[in-house]
Amino acid sequence: MIKLIVGLGNPGRQYEKTRHNAGFLFVDALAQDCGSTFTQSPRFFGDLAECKVGSAKLLLLKPATFMNRSGQSVGALLKYYKLQPDQLLVVHDELDFNPGVVKLKKDGGHAGHNGLRDIIAHVGTKDFYRLRLGIGRPPAGKVVADFVLSSPSRQEADLLDAAIKTGLGFVPQLVAGEIDTVMNKINT
Repeated sequence: MIKLIVGLGNPGRQYEKTRHNAGFLFVDALAQDCGSTFTQSPRFFGDLAECKVGSAKLLLLKPATFMNRSGQSVGALLKYYKLQPDQLLVVHDELDFNPGVVKLKKDGGHAGHNGLRDIIAHVGTKDFYRLRLGIGRPPAGKVVADFVLSSPSRQEADLLDAAIKTGLGFVPQLVAGEIDTVMNKINT
């Protein structure tokens, strides 16, 4: 059962609507749905919110350490609350999926995603869940870093919003521990 959802992104107004902040957009939408607000938490190097899903308490985290150092924030929170990696869901942008595609997986490498790389290093395992929100690949000749740190087109933003809504619809089942059911539905 999921007890912590971490949205990956970069802090600062200049990054708010970029492709790389898909994870922040997800947890922001979830907090809004729950009627929760994020507060700065220096202890966890990020912004933290608590959300009630059914009868369960769910923690939401937005690391304020920038993408490449997300593990510092995630590791500190897992240790403090004595959570296991398999109770963690990391929501992040995914280059390998077209905009609008959303998939859930457990385990696996970082596939070049520096946020995931740092979380794996700090947590000491890759045995956690990932909700991957498709942003597509940059056009030929465009640098990946420039692409992920830029805003999507209106059409791509609409598709990302749809993917976020799809993912949000599965949160109650994830919190209830129905992860295999969610994987079967969302990945087909």
